[in-house]
Amino acid sequence: MERDTLFENKAPAEKFEFNERVADVFDDMLDRSVPFYKQVMDMIAEILGQSLQTGDTVYDLGCSTGSTLITLAKKLESKNLKFLGIDNSKAMLDKALRKAEMFSMADRIHFSEMDIIQAEISGAGGIILNYTLQFIKPAIRLEFLKNIYNGMQNNGVLILSEKIVSRDKQLDQQFLDSYHRYKMRRGYSELEIANKREALENVLVPLTIQENIDLLIEAGFTRVETFFQWFNFVSFVAYK
Repeated sequence: MERDTLFENKAPAEKFEFNERVADVFDDMLDRSVPFYKQVMDMIAEILGQSLQTGDTVYDLGCSTGSTLITLAKKLESKNLKFLGIDNSKAMLDKALRKAEMFSMADRIHFSEMDIIQAEISGAGGIILNYTLQFIKPAIRLEFLKNIYNGMQNNGVLILSEKIVSRDKQLDQQFLDSYHRYKMRRGYSELEIANKREALENVLVPLTIQENIDLLIEAGFTRVETFFQWFNFVSFVAYK
């Protein structure tokens, strides 16, 4: 796993893109930047294991290098699920394909290169949106979620993980400070943290917990709840 050093330079940071440079270090970036990532994967597997039927199809929208689907395919092997990862980054999908082949899962996990906003979703038993919705323009998030809802089978389950903002500005700053210290403990420097924050400005646009819940309900989901939170990182489960 190549180490993430993308933001070590003192030069002004570029706007964040999921390009080849990011793909090369993405797994390390994920491991060191997303708190309790592995534990959340365990929880997602638990939810899907209880909610899906044998042979159901699971979509991962914004699947990046395929780590989520590979993890779920291992943990839910007895369910004989079909997995489909969609992403618009060829560099990410190239790496995802190599990983699926390396783990002998190329026959169980399929990948498609396209914009997830325009993806045709049909008969999905489960859909995963892990830290993806936050990169979609807020004005079109509702229509995107409605498209997801319409592409799911009855009782289908959506997993949504996001960075959030707090309605309380003081708490929000405390959460950000805690996350800053977390990244320092994971080996990122002050400069790297500042450069990445600048690169993500106006690219990653978080909402509050309630705003995310309201979007999901307006899109049609009838049961919505959070199942994990670590300061400004939250995971939701929503059922059709």
